[in-house]
Amino acid sequence: MLILSRKNGQKIIINDNIEITILESKNDNCKIAINAPRDVKVYREEVYKQIKSSNQMSTDSLTDLSKLADLMPKTNDEPNKKTIILKKKSE
Repeated sequence: MLILSRKNGQKIIINDNIEITILESKNDNCKIAINAPRDVKVYREEVYKQIKSSNQMSTDSLTDLSKLADLMPKTNDEPNKKTIILKKKSE
């Protein structure tokens, strides 16, 4: 882990395309601005953890649904078999 001290207005550059600017620092708060390409996702830690948790729950639900298919009774019917009913024209 890299630990840096920065003053208001100073910047940190990451990988030539991410720029972090210290906007304001007082007491226990620090305001920063992050300038990054659109394809770089930037989250607060608590939001990131919530997203990961939701994604995991979604994956678990899909796994549970696939297990339900195994519980369904198996039939010998052909899946694409159609029944055609013909009506006789009255004369």
